[in-house]
Amino acid sequence: MAIESEAEAIGRAVAALNAAHDEDPHRRLHQGVERPVERVWCDTVADWVMRLAPGASAALRLAAHSQHLERWQDPRSNWPEGRAGYLRWRKARQRAHADRAQQLLADAGCEHRLIERVQQLIRKEQLARDPEAALLEDAACLTFLELDLADFAARHDREDVLRILRKTWQKMSPAGRNAARGMTLPNVSAELVAEALADG
Repeated sequence: MAIESEAEAIGRAVAALNAAHDEDPHRRLHQGVERPVERVWCDTVADWVMRLAPGASAALRLAAHSQHLERWQDPRSNWPEGRAGYLRWRKARQRAHADRAQQLLADAGCEHRLIERVQQLIRKEQLARDPEAALLEDAACLTFLELDLADFAARHDREDVLRILRKTWQKMSPAGRNAARGMTLPNVSAELVAEALADG
């Protein structure tokens, strides 16, 4: 595929992914504007990827735009409560996100090798040994801190929130942690993060 046509295919793929996110019937107020929940999430993940790695590969950028792809069609509430139910739901959604991304990227004209790599990143394969997968995980963790921590904390027991924050921190790379330390968070979120990390 020529460089120009490859860039065009990637542009079409991003547009298709964004259009899919825009179908999310749920809305959130973001920067004074009501927007689809998952579009806000993916835009923020993609932004963090570029902040952490300005020269990010096409596969990593597309994987960022594929996060939570049509997740609203199979909400967490459809699955059993508890950690086991959550893990089953998360794994099922990763597979579904990867399959749907494959369809959209293929329709956009992306090469098979690129699509396979995007799917690997979405499924978080070899997370501990894949720098791009680790960076994508950092971006997702930072997006959670930025967008969802305050609301999540309001709906869950404080000790559960602190436990999840500690696990989130453990998943992040040193670069991701440094980015988190530099974030300006709402007071309630900043206090929770400080408390969660107080023991080192």
